[in-house]
Amino acid sequence: MVRCGSGKAPFTIAPREQFLKAVAPLGITKDTAIVIYDRGPLVNVDVLASDWSARLRWQLKYEGFDNVAVLDGGFRKWKLDGRVTESGEKQVMPTTFEFERRPELIVTKEDVKAAMNDENVILINSLSEADFRGETTTYPRPGHIPGSKNAFFGSHSNPETRLLFEDDVLRATFEKIGALDPTKKVITYCGGGIAATWNALLLNKLGQENVAVYDGSMNEWAADPSCPLVTL
Repeated sequence: MVRCGSGKAPFTIAPREQFLKAVAPLGITKDTAIVIYDRGPLVNVDVLASDWSARLRWQLKYEGFDNVAVLDGGFRKWKLDGRVTESGEKQVMPTTFEFERRPELIVTKEDVKAAMNDENVILINSLSEADFRGETTTYPRPGHIPGSKNAFFGSHSNPETRLLFEDDVLRATFEKIGALDPTKKVITYCGGGIAATWNALLLNKLGQENVAVYDGSMNEWAADPSCPLVTL
């Protein structure tokens, strides 16, 4: 996975040429089906979310590839269930990635500034409630983007099953903040554009296709004094 691009903020999306070079050895064609899995957020807390997989899935969709899914529960759940694993790498024939980029799946800082006062846009902060309220010092300045709603990316899975909650539970979470309204555009953000893609994936799963990710997220926004933040 290409995790860093040419932007100033960490983890911003890689230039298309860099991405194409990275995925060429995977042998992706129009007939390929991709399933992505990971080990979880790996942020020293037991958060249940496949956000790194969601990030790669989002970049593949951004670059034009659709037939991609994320394994619910990830590698941890797979091993807990006693499923078969193996070591080593499989060699495939490299290919040229021939799909068209979808610029509508990503937004910039300026797009978010405009969205703050647009009633047709729902801004979703994907970080914890403490981050949202401005009680932490993780980023250069505390708080959240004015007008945004909070939907913590780590709250969508059942701790007992380690799988996503049923769709009706997920739907209630996002309906509460108006994010499933088909007439609205949704923009998700987080700290570095990773957790935001998990919320974007779940919104897509629930039928909301008009979703974009603010790639710079709080790493970029909080570092710019001209970008407003509010606390609760």
